[in-house]
Amino acid sequence: MATLQELKTLVRQGEHQTLEFKRKIDHPEKVVKEVVAFANSQGGSLLVGVSDNGDISGLRNPEEEAFALNTAIDKFCKPTINYQLIQIPISQKKYVLHYKITKSEVGPHFVNATNSNEAFIRIEDKSVKASREITEIIRQRRKENGVNLRFGVHEKALMQHLEAKGSITVSAYMNISKLPRSSASKKLVLFVLAGILEIIPGEKEDVFVANNLH
Repeated sequence: MATLQELKTLVRQGEHQTLEFKRKIDHPEKVVKEVVAFANSQGGSLLVGVSDNGDISGLRNPEEEAFALNTAIDKFCKPTINYQLIQIPISQKKYVLHYKITKSEVGPHFVNATNSNEAFIRIEDKSVKASREITEIIRQRRKENGVNLRFGVHEKALMQHLEAKGSITVSAYMNISKLPRSSASKKLVLFVLAGILEIIPGEKEDVFVANNLH
């Protein structure tokens, strides 16, 4: 996308799973979470010079804005994230920056800032902190190792709960299995990696469903 008309068509969609607007880059160290979230999810587009309400205000100094964000991406995104940057002219003096971020094959990616490492994913039109389960699933899928599942009493209790309720959370599984959180989390992650369960990200708590139920 490189024309104003194509930009307007995209902006009319509004922010969603793969599209984010920023009017300008005031705090590049915070904006990088959007880049990380796209890389850890399905990829997406970050438009700088577009307000949350879809107003295409543009940037008078796109090179400065791009330099600030590019520097932040290089500094705070670990491991390195590849992206494409396009400047779209909307008038003789104003531009919109279009950052194209593809789904990463080397994740999970983290924002390494303020003495913390945090992974982010996209949930609808928001970039939210990834749960430890989602982070581990991304990490293990990158390795492409085989999954070794054992069906014991805890696994049978999980499948019985899913058959009766249709879904489960880590806390619910801890309650019915009496397992500590680390063990309950590990078992659910293994079921996702084996293709038996699907994880549905949530802002407060992820939900796990059987693949044949979703």
